[in-house]
Amino acid sequence: MRKIQVQGAVTSLTCRGHGHQFFVGTNECQIYRINYTAFKEELITTCHNEAVHDIIFPLETSNLFATCSKNDIRVWHTPENRELLRIVIPNVTCHAIEFMRDGRSIISAWNDGKIRAFTPETGRLMYVINHAHSLGVTAIAATSDCKRIISGGGEGQVRVWEIGKKTQKLEEVLKEHVAAVSCIKIKKDDRECVTASLDGTCIIWDIVRFTRKQMILANTLFKCVCYHPEEYQIITSGTDRQIGYWEVFDGSAIREVEGSVSGSINGMDITSDGAYFVTGGDDHLVKLWDYNEGAVTHVGVGHGGHITCLKICPGKKYIVSVSADGAILLWKYPDLH
Repeated sequence: MRKIQVQGAVTSLTCRGHGHQFFVGTNECQIYRINYTAFKEELITTCHNEAVHDIIFPLETSNLFATCSKNDIRVWHTPENRELLRIVIPNVTCHAIEFMRDGRSIISAWNDGKIRAFTPETGRLMYVINHAHSLGVTAIAATSDCKRIISGGGEGQVRVWEIGKKTQKLEEVLKEHVAAVSCIKIKKDDRECVTASLDGTCIIWDIVRFTRKQMILANTLFKCVCYHPEEYQIITSGTDRQIGYWEVFDGSAIREVEGSVSGSINGMDITSDGAYFVTGGDDHLVKLWDYNEGAVTHVGVGHGGHITCLKICPGKKYIVSVSADGAILLWKYPDLH
């Protein structure tokens, strides 16, 4: 008798070919190919087995992306749908991730109140900011000069961190939100950011003088916010299923379109030219929208769980969407010419 150890409990077995090999599936979402003769396992497919909370592409490359879930962050090779790196932190959940623009680190937001930074090649822990937020870190973003991190917490605070070569210092605490911060986006010039919160407000902050510039109020729990690339407008969405267009200058509403017939909209992303954006949520559908028309041009059907986040890759080759059942779906970006 011979035996092989695989990761997770075995949930399925199937033979293939003329008895030369068989496949094993486990409850950790791993599929192994096992050769009868050598009786050696080969890991051929992996995925998350818990809800996936965030996706991020590095600057100007579509060949890699990272996802985060309970216990781990994973880096994937897009063309081959292959897992390149797994960073495991047991018994804690990663809510949000960001690649620093210089490519030297992945920063991450965790429910134990810590911000952790890792090297993207090896997954080595670079630094930890302890007690970053009292009710867990729920959102994170980094400035383009890689000198500051903006984090949001479950208690509603927005914190600005100064990142040096060997130091991480709290620069400012912005206390206006009264519920969890769900999304943070920073303007290209690093002088302004917008934060969305489950308290029904989106706040535009001056992150040089650390003052509030505008507050947007709606009868919803805001889940996502995006700057239009020209940065004179933002779009928002959340539990009221409406997509709101707003002026950055004075926070006034421009228009509102119905984003979904049923369920919350949990994620959105906009193309680099601002012509189109994507949304996804509890209706399990990926929708591509014409920004100016406010109309759906394409719908992607495939998710079996609530969509939690989606991203358009740099260069508009793919759309990647993730869901609460642990799935990662890669969509071909439609030819719109």
